[in-house]
Amino acid sequence: MTHYHAVVWLDHSQARVFQFNPQDVQSKVVHAEGGHGHVHHKAGVIGAGHGHGDPGFFKAVANALGGVGEVLVMGPGSAKQEFIKHLGQHAKAVSQKVVAVETVDHLTDHQIVARARDHFAKIDRTLPQKG
Repeated sequence: MTHYHAVVWLDHSQARVFQFNPQDVQSKVVHAEGGHGHVHHKAGVIGAGHGHGDPGFFKAVANALGGVGEVLVMGPGSAKQEFIKHLGQHAKAVSQKVVAVETVDHLTDHQIVARARDHFAKIDRTLPQKG
């Protein structure tokens, strides 16, 4: 079952994707290749030394968002911006559904869904009502 709203919290090692409505939540965890390691800093790299996101990982996260109407992207570091860039280049349909990007630290699944529900409730109240 696909829901209209979704939130994805991601860093470089995993993405937690939640599709939800007021009564129901479906969740999925997508791991980057190689499991749980951080890829923030790479030795011997000129510049800031930050790694770039794994395109396969970002593709899997985009696929997990298939069918939703609006997406909130959250996370603590640069992975969320790399994911947004990937969407713009490789998954334009999903990119157009991203309504906001928020920088947040590590949250529990419940906290992620609660923040997303609050976020979308505020947006929904500002949209013209049908009927």
